[in-house]
Amino acid sequence: MPRYMSRKIPMVIATLLAIALLPNIVFAHCQVPCGIYDDAARIAHMYEDAATIEKAMVQMQDLAGKTDAQSANQLTRWIMTKEAHASNIITTVSEYFLTQKVKPVAADDEGHATFLLKLEDHHRVMNAAMKAKQKSDPEVVGALRAALDQMGKHYDLKHSHE
Repeated sequence: MPRYMSRKIPMVIATLLAIALLPNIVFAHCQVPCGIYDDAARIAHMYEDAATIEKAMVQMQDLAGKTDAQSANQLTRWIMTKEAHASNIITTVSEYFLTQKVKPVAADDEGHATFLLKLEDHHRVMNAAMKAKQKSDPEVVGALRAALDQMGKHYDLKHSHE
């Protein structure tokens, strides 16, 4: 192997490793104490996910019963899109809100009842997103939006960077 190639191989390997790990590095900041929080943006993104889920369900209804290969392909893609956006909501609630924002309060401490209400509201969003994964009726999205509305009451929904 030529000498110049032996110096490039470690650089290529390092570059490929950095590219492979970059998504984890970019999204990991929420689980370290960096102090960068934008609750409003995360909630807005979950509403966007809900809108995408609803559109996917409508498209799925339109494609249901069609037997041509293109329709089957599109139906599969819409199902995968619906699943991904419902999973995004569940991940955002669990990995951002429940781990970073909802602070536990002991049963005998003041504020425990409020803590339980917050947990219930966050759980309702996750449950509604799970049902959106399981079903194909756009009406399910109404319950998801209502759950997001209720959960959003616990946060200042003005963007922190404004």
